[in-house]
Amino acid sequence: MITRLASVIAGAALTALCAAPAQAKAPVDPSALHTDQLRDLFFGEALFQAHQDQYFDAITGLDTELDQFRLLDDPELDPFSLHFGQAAFAVGDLELSYRMHREAGRAMEQVLKGDVPQPIKNEAAYRLAKIHYHKQQFANALHALELIEGRVPERVRAEELFLRARVYMQLGRFEEAIALLKGLKGEKSLAGFVEYNLGIALLKAGETEKGVLELDSLGRNAGSSDTMRALQDKTNLLLGFQLMESQKYERARTYFDRVQLSGPFSNQALLGAGWVEANAGRYDRALVPWQLLTQRKPTNASVQEAMLAVPYSYGKLEVHSTAAVNYGQALDLFGNQVDVLTQSINSIREGKLLEALRRKEASQVKNWVVELRNLPDAPETHYLLELMASNDYQEFLRNYQDLNDLKERNEDWLQSLDAFDEVIALRRSYYEPILPSLDVQFRQIDARIKMRMEQRQRLAARIDNLLVNRRPELLAKSDETESRLVLQQIREILDYNPTLKSEETEARIARLEGVLKFRLSREFDHRLTEAFKRLQELDEVIATLQETYQRYVRSRQAATHSYEGYSDQITSLRAGLKRAQKRIDQLMARQGRMLEQLAINELDQRRAQLESYQIKARFALADSYDRANELQEQRADARKVEEYQQQAEQMKQEAPATPISADADGEALPVDNPPELQAPQSQSEAMDEVEEVDGAGDE
Repeated sequence: MITRLASVIAGAALTALCAAPAQAKAPVDPSALHTDQLRDLFFGEALFQAHQDQYFDAITGLDTELDQFRLLDDPELDPFSLHFGQAAFAVGDLELSYRMHREAGRAMEQVLKGDVPQPIKNEAAYRLAKIHYHKQQFANALHALELIEGRVPERVRAEELFLRARVYMQLGRFEEAIALLKGLKGEKSLAGFVEYNLGIALLKAGETEKGVLELDSLGRNAGSSDTMRALQDKTNLLLGFQLMESQKYERARTYFDRVQLSGPFSNQALLGAGWVEANAGRYDRALVPWQLLTQRKPTNASVQEAMLAVPYSYGKLEVHSTAAVNYGQALDLFGNQVDVLTQSINSIREGKLLEALRRKEASQVKNWVVELRNLPDAPETHYLLELMASNDYQEFLRNYQDLNDLKERNEDWLQSLDAFDEVIALRRSYYEPILPSLDVQFRQIDARIKMRMEQRQRLAARIDNLLVNRRPELLAKSDETESRLVLQQIREILDYNPTLKSEETEARIARLEGVLKFRLSREFDHRLTEAFKRLQELDEVIATLQETYQRYVRSRQAATHSYEGYSDQITSLRAGLKRAQKRIDQLMARQGRMLEQLAINELDQRRAQLESYQIKARFALADSYDRANELQEQRADARKVEEYQQQAEQMKQEAPATPISADADGEALPVDNPPELQAPQSQSEAMDEVEEVDGAGDE
């Protein structure tokens, strides 16, 4: 357990750290990891983890198995040998999925240099080209694609051609890209994406009408999946702005109208639809999409622009009072959003954004970013959805989350080492008091076993000697041996006292000795056979004894090894984990600062944009008030002039005929009307007179 843990920590974990700041993520290809006959459980475990998107566990598992497999004396006996080539190739794919592009590139280059079939080399070249493409090294990607000889495996053939076409587009070779993309039309796995890229390539190549027709066809066909509908909305939006820039407003309006009102591009489409009408001079029709847009979430940039566009249209329609009211509402909204942005920036600087990104929901809850915006008292999340839409921010975010995962793993491993220390201490406290007495008993038993083994060896040697030297007395039973010894004693007594000897006595002793010898000689073969059988039975008992002995020795050694010899290894592992943890902390701090800085820069730009909107809205509001007041004054003056003229006309009609008088020469002269009955000679004089009257009233 400790050895496997050490291999995982020292090998793959630190290797993964080196690749943490990588710039792109490529999804793992499950077909590259597919196997029909799984023979090794550890390889199967790695495949399972890969299909669960747990790339770190899969990489460390495969790396450990590969390292151990290379150290085997007879690797062909290991079932992992059946998957060795596939595992070495799969590691590169998994490292690519984990954004370890340097490690994945090395793995693919080793495959290209190795003695493997050409189809495998072709697939490795394709994988290497993907790595360079995601690192935006397009020339290197094309060089890797040129290493392909013949056809790549069928499961990646379409992806290889599509990748080649995109590389051509990035290098400005649009004609070659167009030819490849036309050949890929109808590929189900790439439906929609081929047409979109083909349309872009045609536009870039100068074939504008063909590009528009290709994109128009994609924008017309309704897809069934959310991805396809989003791609169609993006296509229609692109065409709408393309045609609007070309001042083809009627055609542009058609494409803006195709975009879904609930899709991710609906806000931009509504804004563009309004500008199409405004550029065509139809400001009343432009108000329809813009007013609908102003009812949406105010954090969206299109909504904020529409807040200025609505009163702008009212101003063009000479409805300055309504324009002023809408400018006032826009000012209030901009002020609130500037405060929100300021609060968001302060919250990010306090570290709350990174705290939110470290939450487990970030990798477990679907649409976590959208749900994060709905959290109460979380100002750092108000503009998070727009921020995290960019590819760069997504890459930084994934790297940060992977580093956080490594940090948590390291902390768990450090806790595991503490648990190992505790287990070892418990074992030591249990075994050390009882092992000395067991050792004493073991030494006593061991001495007895050695003595019995020596006895067995002597018996075996004696039996073997009987096969050469026939000595029946050695197989005598105890009573027979005792009888033989008694007869020997009798002879010794007779030899010591000759007076006791007689022929009868001698005959009896000789007869008894003869009977004993005859019996031993007659039964010698049988007894020798029985001795061999007893020796074999003894060997079985001794084998059991030896097994018990060895089991005890192993148990004794295991008891000692269960708590001795781990201190240095655990100390080394703990030091390595702490060094790794320190490095992870440094990388997390650096990556976190990059995330925070990206967020702050984006929010600063949004705040600066809103502040510029505020300035424009203030000037426009003042201008609208001036125009509204001027128009109101003109209308009031016109009403006064009209009333004065009506009054003068009425008084003129009611006045008597003018009396005739004569001058000195006798000519008739008209009598002057009273001053209050004289009408002004012109409209300007009337206006001047109204102003004088108004001024007098004011005084």
